Amino acid sequence: MSPWLLFSFVIGYFLLLLVVAYFTSRNSNNDSFFIGNRSSNWMLVAFGMIGTSLSGVTFVSVPGTVGGAGFTYFQVVIGYLIGYFLIAFILLPLYYRLNLTSIYNYLQHRFGMVSYKTGALFFIISRTLGATARLYLVINILQIFILDALGVPFWLTTIVILLMIILYTFEGGVKTIVFTDTLQTSFMLLGLVVCIIYIMNHLGHGFSSTLNELGNLGLTRVFNFDINSSSHFMKHILGGAFITVAMTGLDQEMMQKNISVKNLKDSQKNMITFSIIMALVNFLFLLLGGLLFVFASENGIQVPPDDLFPTAALSYMPTAVSIIFIIGLISALFPSADGALTALTSSFCIDILGLKRKEDWSESKRRSVRLVTHFSFAFLFFLVVLGFKLVDNKSIIDVILKVAGFTYGPLLGLFAFGIISKRVINDRLSLIVCLLAPLLILGIDLINNIEWYQPQLNLSGSWVEDVKSLSKELFGNFKIGYELLIYNGILTYLGLLAISKKSSSAN
Repeated sequence: MSPWLLFSFVIGYFLLLLVVAYFTSRNSNNDSFFIGNRSSNWMLVAFGMIGTSLSGVTFVSVPGTVGGAGFTYFQVVIGYLIGYFLIAFILLPLYYRLNLTSIYNYLQHRFGMVSYKTGALFFIISRTLGATARLYLVINILQIFILDALGVPFWLTTIVILLMIILYTFEGGVKTIVFTDTLQTSFMLLGLVVCIIYIMNHLGHGFSSTLNELGNLGLTRVFNFDINSSSHFMKHILGGAFITVAMTGLDQEMMQKNISVKNLKDSQKNMITFSIIMALVNFLFLLLGGLLFVFASENGIQVPPDDLFPTAALSYMPTAVSIIFIIGLISALFPSADGALTALTSSFCIDILGLKRKEDWSESKRRSVRLVTHFSFAFLFFLVVLGFKLVDNKSIIDVILKVAGFTYGPLLGLFAFGIISKRVINDRLSLIVCLLAPLLILGIDLINNIEWYQPQLNLSGSWVEDVKSLSKELFGNFKIGYELLIYNGILTYLGLLAISKKSSSAN
C-alpha cells in the first residue's frame, strides 16, 4: 500500500481534531484548561476515557501477548474492575468533598506542603515516563510502516506529532480533550471491530467457532494457578486492582476529567460505566490477539509480539482495512498523549508553581506561564521518546506496568496512609521516605527478575550470573509480578508510619 495514501489519512484525521478544538476552545480560560469549568457531560467523559486508558499499548501490545500467554491478561482486567469500584466509592467522594482542582491538594490538607509537592512530583515522573512509552510505541509503528518509506527521520516524526497535539490542546485543555477523546475512542473501537470481523470472515469463522478453535489451541486460558509464576491469578488480580487505583485514581490526568463532571453522582456513574465497557473492550482485544495468532500461522508471519497486529493489518489485509487500522492506531495515540500533556501542565502549574495561590497574578500572566509550561513538557516528551528509541524495547506493556510499580507506589502509600490512618507525619521527611521505598523495591526486583531486566537493559558480565544465583537462593522459583506496586506502597506506608505520631483529632 502507498505510504502517501496512509499519510494523507493521518493528516486528514489531524485536521478533523483541529476543527473540533476550534469549536470547543472558544471563550476558554484557565479553568477551562484545568477542569473544563466543571461542566463536562459524564457520558462523554466515560466514553472518552476508554481511549485514554487503552492507548496504543492496548491496541498493539495486548493482542501480541495472546500467542504466548493466552487470555491470562484478563486476570489483570478483573483487577481493573475492582480498582475502578474502589475509585468510585472511596476516592471520588474525597475529591469532591474537598472541591479539588488538583487531587494532590489532598496531601497538603492532610500532611503539609512537602508531601503535597512530593505527590505531584511522583505523578509528573510517572505520567511522563508512561505517556512517552505509549507515544513511542505508536510513533515507531508509523515510522516503520509509513514514514521510513517517505524518507522522514524518526526525530522529525516525533516533533511533528507533538506539535499536532500542542495545536489542539494549548487553549482548551480539558474542555477540548473531553470531546476529542470521545471522537478518537470511536475511531479506535471501529478499527478494532473491523479487524476482528475481517479476520473471522477470512478464516471462515463466526464468534462461537472462533472461541472453539482458540480453545483447542489453548489460547483461551485465563487463570494461572502456579504460585511461583509472575502471572499467578492472585498476583495479576491484586496487581491490576492497585495499578488501577494508582494509575487512574491517584493520577491527575484521569481524575482531571472525572472531577470536571458537574457532581459526584454523575462522576461515579461515569466511572462504573467506563469500567464495564473497559472490560468488554479488553476482551475484544484478546479475541483479536487469538485471531491474529491463527492468521499469522496461516500466512507464515513471524515478527515480535508488538509488531504482529500492524504487520498483519498493513501487509496482509485489504487497503480499506489497512486505512481503518491506521486511523484506529492514531486514535489510540492522541488520547494518551494529549491528556498527559494537559495533566502534566496542570499539575506543574498548580502544584509545583502554585498558580492558584498567586492571587496578585493577572489572568494573562497565568495564561503565559501555562503556555510556557505546556511547551516545555512537549519538549521533555520529545527527549524521552528519543530515549525509548535508543533502548528499543519490544514489550512496551510490560515496561509501562513495571515502571508504574516503582513510580506510583509512593503515591499509593501516601494516599493510603492519609485515608486509613489518623496519625500525623513529619512532613519534611516524607520526600525521603518516598524516594527510599522505590529504591529498595527496585533492588529487590532487580535480584528477583534479573532474567527480565537482562534483555531489556542489555545487561552482561559475570555479575549477572552472580545475581541469578543469589535470586535462586533468596526466592527459589517465586517471581514478583504486577503486585510489585503493592509491595512499594506497603513499604512507603511503613516508612510514613515510622515518621508519624498520634494525633489528638482526625485531620
